[in-house]
Amino acid sequence: MKYFVTKDNQSISQFALGCMTLPLDNREELSDIIRLSFEEGINYFDTADLYQYGKNEAVIGSFLYDYGQFFDYIIGTKVGNEFDSALREKIRWNPNGEYIKQAVNQSKLRLSRDVIDLLMLHGGTIHDNMDDTISAFESLKNDGHIKSYGISTTRKNVIDYYKENSNLSVLMTPLNIIDNRGEEYLDDNYTFLARGPLMQGLLTEEYDDALKTKFKHGYMGYSVEELREIIIMIREYGYPLEEIAYKYLIDKNVVIVQGVSSVAQLKKNLRHYYNAESIPDEVVDEIRSKIKTKRYKNNRQMENIKKVQPDNKRKAFRIGKKNSR
Repeated sequence: MKYFVTKDNQSISQFALGCMTLPLDNREELSDIIRLSFEEGINYFDTADLYQYGKNEAVIGSFLYDYGQFFDYIIGTKVGNEFDSALREKIRWNPNGEYIKQAVNQSKLRLSRDVIDLLMLHGGTIHDNMDDTISAFESLKNDGHIKSYGISTTRKNVIDYYKENSNLSVLMTPLNIIDNRGEEYLDDNYTFLARGPLMQGLLTEEYDDALKTKFKHGYMGYSVEELREIIIMIREYGYPLEEIAYKYLIDKNVVIVQGVSSVAQLKKNLRHYYNAESIPDEVVDEIRSKIKTKRYKNNRQMENIKKVQPDNKRKAFRIGKKNSR
């Protein structure tokens, strides 16, 4: 298993476990998934406070706490969606700094952690008070409540602002060989976490079902027929779709955040991940050259930004950030 070291000196396994689809109500299956993950060298577990309205954090936190006696691990969670856990409903998007600090305390309790390894903003818009959010992250980090922070979003203008004005450690966004819009966000200044590596099942041998159910109206300007043609083209190279998908991400030097719902699925995905290493680089390069390069069309411009800190304070923060590297 390959590992990446973040700018905050945390080692993250290249194959990471996305926790949103884990079988929370099947304790035996869940325990087996987590144990197998540790045995295979997976050390990063990705969750969010909004997943099952806090239940995901609580259940995963409990299991990881038990296994943490024998294995080292990193847990990442997300914040910014205010919700009612009793009513099981989202209330509103809330990136306010004070709310984030309160939500982190609740996440720490659910996760059974004194410190959260990685905290990500679960979205973000150009109309947020981003300086206020960044200030909250920095305060939480300086006070020892979190070790590092990042953002999970697809909006270029938001990503650009955080790159320029914060010490963001990771960026999470969708990336795979077909939905390659995230390629323009690859950057050596942070660790890239790729979600959706198998594109909702399209890059698996169950692609026909995915085309009929999840992509029946097309996607990203592709018709369903065009998506099918891409899949057929990839399959003509003689490798499993999953292995081509993983090899593409391996070559991009990103963390692959893969969700599973069973031990069998995790075993299968890991087998494809390990086998992918043997695929020649030129095979994936040739396949990629036959697929259009896509870009996110919306949320690209930096405009109408709300500012909490005066310009001189923001500039001082930027200088301090650059000198600290």
